[in-house]
Amino acid sequence: MNALNNPALDYRVQRTTRSSTIGLSLLGVCVLVLLSAPLWADRASLRLVVEFAYYLALAQMWNLLAGYAGMVSVGQQAFVGLGGYLLFMLASQFGVPPLFAVLLSGVLVAVLAIPTALIVFRLRGAYFAIGTWVVAEVFRLGLAQMSSLGGGSGQSLPAAIVRQIGTDRDGRDTLIYFTALAIAMAAVAVVFFLLRSRQGLALASIRDSEPASGSLGVDTFRTKLMVYVLAAGCTGVVGALIFLQKLRISPDAAFNLQDWTAVVIFIVIIGGIGTLEGPLIGTLIYFVLRGCLAQYGAVYMIILGVVAVVMMLKAPQGVWGLISERWGWQVFPMQRRLTVQGGA
Repeated sequence: MNALNNPALDYRVQRTTRSSTIGLSLLGVCVLVLLSAPLWADRASLRLVVEFAYYLALAQMWNLLAGYAGMVSVGQQAFVGLGGYLLFMLASQFGVPPLFAVLLSGVLVAVLAIPTALIVFRLRGAYFAIGTWVVAEVFRLGLAQMSSLGGGSGQSLPAAIVRQIGTDRDGRDTLIYFTALAIAMAAVAVVFFLLRSRQGLALASIRDSEPASGSLGVDTFRTKLMVYVLAAGCTGVVGALIFLQKLRISPDAAFNLQDWTAVVIFIVIIGGIGTLEGPLIGTLIYFVLRGCLAQYGAVYMIILGVVAVVMMLKAPQGVWGLISERWGWQVFPMQRRLTVQGGA
C-alpha cells in the first residue's frame, strides 16, 4: 500500500528544524547581549551597532524587492532621502516629537511611493532599474531647490529639537541605539511574517514567472505594489533614523547612490539574495571588510567591487546560499516539510 494512503500514519507539516531552533536561539542570545550593550560598551561601539542595524534593515527591504518580488531597484536612496527630509520638516516646521516623526516619515514615504510605483511599474527589467534611479535624482534635484529646507547645502537639526531627543549626549545616543535595534528587528520580522503568508507564496510565483503566476490567479500588480510601498515605507523610517543620528542633512548625503543603494546591493549579493539570512550574513561581511580595508582609500571600493564580481560568477547564491546548499542549515524556518509519524 502507498504510504500516503495509509490511515494508520500521522502526517504533519512542520516548518522548524533543528538548525532553525539552534539558529534562532543564538540570535536571541545576540539580541540580549546587544540590549545590554549600553551598560558596558563605549560610544563608538554603540554608534557602530546603530550603523549595522540600519544597513541590515535597508538590505532586508532591498532583498524583499529584488530577491522575492524580482524588482531590481537602484533608486532606494530616494526613500532614504525622503525619510530624512520629512523628519527634518516634521520636527522643525511642524513641531512633531523627533521619535514620532521617524515613524510618521515612514508612513508619508509609503504614501509618496504609490504615485512613484505607478510610473516605474510601466518599465521592465533594466529599464525599471534605471527608472528608479531617475526618480531618486528627480527627488534630489527638487529638494535641492527648496530654500526652506536649506537648498543644496542642507540644514542642521535645531538645538531645541536635539534636546527633545535627550537632555545630554549619552541619553541621545542610548535612545537612538534602542530605536535602531527596534527598527532592524522589526524589518526582519516584517519580511519573515510576510513571506510565511499567502502573499509570500504569491511573491515567489511572481519572481519565478510573472505571466504564469498571473494565469494562476495571482494579482501581480497588487502584490508588487504592496511590496514596493511596504519596502519604501520601511526604508523611509530607516532614512529618518539615519539623519536623526547625524543631526544634519543635505541632498547629496540624503540621496547618495553609493551609501544607500550600492552598498546595500553588495551586502545582499554577498550574503545571499532571496534568503532572509543572506542580508544578515552580508552585513557582517561588509562591516568586517570595511574595518579591514577602509584605510586603503579608493582601493577599498575596488576590492569590494572585485569581491562582488567574483561572488556573482562563482557563487551567485551568496555565502548563505552555499552554506544552506552544503549543510541544509536555516535560521528562519520558511519551508514546509511533511513528516510521517506512527504506523500500524
